[in-house]
Amino acid sequence: MTLTPLPRVMVEPLVRSALLEDLGRAGDITTDAIVPADATATMVLATRQPGVIAGIDVAALAFELIGPSVEITVIHPDGAAVSAGDAIATVHGPARALLTAERTALNLLCHLSGIATQTAAVVDAVRDHRARIVCTRKTTPGLRALEKYAVRAGGGANHRFGLDDAVLIKDNHIAIAGDIRTAIERARARAGHMVRIEVEVDTLEQLDLALAAGVDAVLLDNMSVEQLSQAVAMVGGRAITEASGRVTAQTARAIAATGVDLISVGWITHSAPILDIGLDCR
Repeated sequence: MTLTPLPRVMVEPLVRSALLEDLGRAGDITTDAIVPADATATMVLATRQPGVIAGIDVAALAFELIGPSVEITVIHPDGAAVSAGDAIATVHGPARALLTAERTALNLLCHLSGIATQTAAVVDAVRDHRARIVCTRKTTPGLRALEKYAVRAGGGANHRFGLDDAVLIKDNHIAIAGDIRTAIERARARAGHMVRIEVEVDTLEQLDLALAAGVDAVLLDNMSVEQLSQAVAMVGGRAITEASGRVTAQTARAIAATGVDLISVGWITHSAPILDIGLDCR
């Protein structure tokens, strides 16, 4: 798998903000008091449990912003599967910089690797089917680009990034518009010719109305496996089918077996536990 790294111009403000939050008004008063300014150190980033790495370049940037002379050697890049105890990178440079940036680097690396790890588990569950695992907009405010990158590192794909890159008509839109057809027609009249229109439905009757109005994709929300199978047959390739709701690594295989094109999973970004990674002196 080839991952395209996020542009530095996008990532640096996020990392810089996280560092400033930690440094506060007076900087690292513990490290500055104890560690001589000319001291150097070599430290190892190592996993404490198995998983998939994401965010190693983000962690490296945290060290670099504090100590521009810090040297980082990556052993396991983003997207790599690792075992407990694996060294994923070494960092060498001014000891003060390594200790001051440590927590910010680990917070980001552990969080993103946790997302990649959980994504990989769901992706592996559907490996024998065509369905792709996609994330949602249920992300940490300010970290969406990083979290969606972590999903890709875990083998998943991204749903829309924001409100401006696709039309997704949900139940509240339909309720306010009055009915599905009206909502679709209003969206089509406003959207550009490159913008796809997707409608969320939770019954087969709603699906029939959405198909009759002509949509590009249907989000089949909280349907049973039996309903999903019927829905896929009803669509018959006329639109992209996306299953959503109650998806876990244990339920994903049965959902994928219904023939849906996509399975969207919100918790892989909003609730994935961290991957435990430590930074220790060599």
